[in-house]
Amino acid sequence: MIIVVKRDSKKEQIENLIEWVKDLGLDVHVSVGQNSTVLGLIGDTSKVDVDLVSTLDIVEKVQRVQEPYKNVNRKFHPDDTVIEVAGNKIGGGYFQVIAGPCSVESEKQIIAVAESVKKSGATFLRGGAFKPRTSPYAFQGLGADGIKYLLKAKEETGLPIVTELMSERDIDLFADVDVIQIGARNMQNFNLLKEVGKLNNPILLKRGLANTLQELLMSAEYIMSEGNDRIILCERGIRTFETATRNTLDIACIPVLHGLTHLPVIVDPSHSTGFSRLVPSMSAASVSAGADGLIIEVHNDPIHALCDGAQSLSCEQFEELFAKIKMLVPIADKKFR
Repeated sequence: MIIVVKRDSKKEQIENLIEWVKDLGLDVHVSVGQNSTVLGLIGDTSKVDVDLVSTLDIVEKVQRVQEPYKNVNRKFHPDDTVIEVAGNKIGGGYFQVIAGPCSVESEKQIIAVAESVKKSGATFLRGGAFKPRTSPYAFQGLGADGIKYLLKAKEETGLPIVTELMSERDIDLFADVDVIQIGARNMQNFNLLKEVGKLNNPILLKRGLANTLQELLMSAEYIMSEGNDRIILCERGIRTFETATRNTLDIACIPVLHGLTHLPVIVDPSHSTGFSRLVPSMSAASVSAGADGLIIEVHNDPIHALCDGAQSLSCEQFEELFAKIKMLVPIADKKFR
C-alpha cells in the first residue's frame, strides 16, 4: 500500500502519520519526490483502514499495490534513483559505460586495459577476480590477487572498479570495491543478497539465465529490504531455444523495467550475444531502447584471453564503438556524468 501525501503538508503532520502506521506493526518506506511525498507501507496492510486514512487532510490518495515487490516499485518511488560513484551518475538521465576484461589475468594486463578504456571514454573498470565457470576445470580467476590488481589499476587510472562477489565468505575482500556485482548464477542466492543488502556499496545485480523480470525485481527487493537501495539492474541475456547466440538479449525489458521500477537499468551486450561482432549493434540498440549504461568486455589480446575471448572487444574496437555510443547517448535523451 502507498499513501501519497499532499505537497504542502507539514513535516510534523507527516511524522505523526508515519508513527501511527508503525504502531500498526508496519514498516514505512519514505520517498520524497519533486512533487509529492510517498509513504510505502510494508507488511500486512489489511489492518489499515483505507477510508479513514483517505479522510486525513494531508493525504492526497491511498493505493493498494498488488506487486509482491515494494521497495523497488516505481509506485513507492516515482522519481528515478540515481546512483553516484566517484562523481559518475547512473540513472535519472545519466549514462555510463563500464568496460574491462572478463577476468583479471595479471597486474600488467588489467592496468593496460584500464588505461586504454579510460582513454576511449569509459568511466568504470570491470574485471573478474572470482569467476563462476560452468566447468570446474576452467580458469576460476585470481581471487584476492585479482582484487589487489584491480585496486592497483584504480590507483593508476582513477577509474572506479566493478567486480563480482560469489560468496558471503569473501565480503571482507570487497571493502574497497566501488561497485559489487552479483552475477546471473547468484541472482537468487538469497543469503548472499541479504548480506550485500547490509553494505553501502552499490550493487550491480544481473538477471539470471532463465529468470523473469518479476524474479529479478524480487531479488533487488531482498537487497533493499536490508537497507541498501543503491542497486543497478543489468540485463545480460536469457536462455531460450535459440542457439545462434550465447543468450537472447531481451531489449524490450529495458522500457518494461523502467515502467516497473525506479532503479537504473544497464545492459551487457557481451554475455548476451557471445560474439564480439554483435556487441556494437546490440550496444546501439540498448542505448536507443533507453538503457542507463552498458557493461562491455574489453581485452588487450582477446585471442589469448583466459576467459570469454570470443565475446571480448579489442581495445581498438572499443574505441571505435565508444565514438558511436557518444553520438547516440544524447539522441536517447541521456547524458554522461
